[in-house]
Amino acid sequence: MCRLIACKQHGDMPHGIFAALGNPWRKYSTGARSLGAAFFVMLLLSPVLACAANEWSPLVRRLETDGFERARMESLFARSEVRFDPQVMARKMNALLDVKLSQGKPKAEAPEIYLSYLNPILILQASSFLESQSGPLREVRKRYGVPEEILVALLLVETKLGRNVGSRGALTTLASMALAGDFSLVAPLIERRDISSKMALWLRWRTAQKAAWAYKELKALLVYADSAGLDPASIPGSVYGAIGICQFMPTNAVRYGEDLDGDGRVDLFSVADALLSTARFLNANGWKANLTRERQLAVLYRYNHSHTYTRTIMAVADLLRSTSGGF
Repeated sequence: MCRLIACKQHGDMPHGIFAALGNPWRKYSTGARSLGAAFFVMLLLSPVLACAANEWSPLVRRLETDGFERARMESLFARSEVRFDPQVMARKMNALLDVKLSQGKPKAEAPEIYLSYLNPILILQASSFLESQSGPLREVRKRYGVPEEILVALLLVETKLGRNVGSRGALTTLASMALAGDFSLVAPLIERRDISSKMALWLRWRTAQKAAWAYKELKALLVYADSAGLDPASIPGSVYGAIGICQFMPTNAVRYGEDLDGDGRVDLFSVADALLSTARFLNANGWKANLTRERQLAVLYRYNHSHTYTRTIMAVADLLRSTSGGF
């Protein structure tokens, strides 16, 4: 059975764009109601949707061109757990399309902070973590000047101190997005139908843009896995491929990853290495001693472009500082 969802019979697909358009085959025979709908119908009829003998072949060939050993890539992508999932890209495109179509409309105001991270139980866990990791934290502060409570607060918000590093395979996530640069594989899963031909072309362009980004991250993941002695197919990640306790994208793992525990490799699933790597990132992006609070928030914003996120980290750090008495 073909594993590409796009190869399923349209009668088996009640959701996605088929649900949005009703029966696209009937509509195509009677004329599309809009240029946007016609655009998608044309994509759905594309011969590219036919099942390939090996769905990963285009990606493997591309990786070989970029210097990765073909036999190794073929073996890696032949593994049963590495399966193409067009939903990864479709999820992102549906979200971006919703944002695009809502421009100019009133937006819900973002919360000042995420109150859930101020839960006394989480703060107690963070305080215990801060105490148990006092040695590595002091060493990290000595090297890069980032206060202990800031690092602990950041890791609490990112992964609840390593308890939630993602349940998806980072390799499958990034490879699926990279392969989905072929928009025909994503079109059946686009939920909106109320789009113009111009918007449809924008969506196709954004898909190609995100696929190029994912391919770059995929290559970095393979490089990082090699250097860390990890099986790339076994590395868990976030919904878009961030890895480790510090949730670095693979390019940042390669660029900022640093070994603290002395085992000769950078393992972002190791607390010590994750702490040092996080501090190195912050330092490289402007963290230094005696920054004003405003400047501290600006540096944290470079870790995650959300003001609610940065204010939450600072609020958690304040609580840790008050309960621990500082350092």
